[in-house]
Amino acid sequence: MTLFDQLVRHGMPFVPKPIVGKVAQRYVAGETVSDAMTAIRELNGEGAMATVDVLGEEVREKVMAEAAVEQYLDLLDTIEREKVDANVSIKPTMLGLKIDAAMCFGHIKTIVERAAELDNFVRIDMEDHTCTDATLEIYRRLHTEVGHVGVVLQAYLHRTVEDIKALLPLNPNIRLCKGIYREPRTIAWKQYETVRANFIYTMEKLIRGGAYVGIATHDAHLVWAGMAAVDRLDLDPSEYEFQMLLGVDPELRRIIIARGHRLRVYVPFGRDWYPYSMRRLRENPTVAHHVTRAMLGMGPR
Repeated sequence: MTLFDQLVRHGMPFVPKPIVGKVAQRYVAGETVSDAMTAIRELNGEGAMATVDVLGEEVREKVMAEAAVEQYLDLLDTIEREKVDANVSIKPTMLGLKIDAAMCFGHIKTIVERAAELDNFVRIDMEDHTCTDATLEIYRRLHTEVGHVGVVLQAYLHRTVEDIKALLPLNPNIRLCKGIYREPRTIAWKQYETVRANFIYTMEKLIRGGAYVGIATHDAHLVWAGMAAVDRLDLDPSEYEFQMLLGVDPELRRIIIARGHRLRVYVPFGRDWYPYSMRRLRENPTVAHHVTRAMLGMGPR
């Protein structure tokens, strides 16, 4: 990341909300389910699958967590009705993890059970390290009791290798990403190349252990490493997938699909687009470039 990128990133809190909204149009499908369906149909037309996320996290009121459950049940029904190729992603803190872990489990189970009825799938997103143990426990229970569920591991965390060892006996479905939350050095690797190396190591450990892996990255080197790994192990395209965020490097997305790999795009939508966008803007130098261009009145490139 250049010094200019760092200055832009740390200046994000001072960027006017309309500018953030202008840039977010590339990375957020919109505020409504209809907006999400439009984005998904376009992606399906390109040969990509989708996972849909209702934006929101860190809910502290039970009524809001309950409302989120209803949103996801409606979303699953809409996916079924519209016949689009998509599953859903959920954040435990949106469903009450910071209020009551047992309540949160019940909420997520309700969503997973509905997905199972529709032969669909739920991905439990991973948040910061304070949520890791609880999230993995929820995943283990639901994997055993219901199925149709996966979870996320973050390559920058020191603990991820041990988490993989513990999960592999379940034949898990894992999305592997680098990790985006700001964690202390005692929790997470900080150096760029170290995180890259651990991503490749943990990815291969998962694949060799029989896990279904969503290789979630926009780093072309890691995409290449994923392609090399599945070729070396002679995996069928149905045994893994690549994953990317909406609006980030669509050219790389098309390259992956053209090479015969399955690819799923993370499609967020909802009224809480602003905090999601600010986190992405702070952590992603490519997005920071788009903000700068928007502030200067320049179009996207």
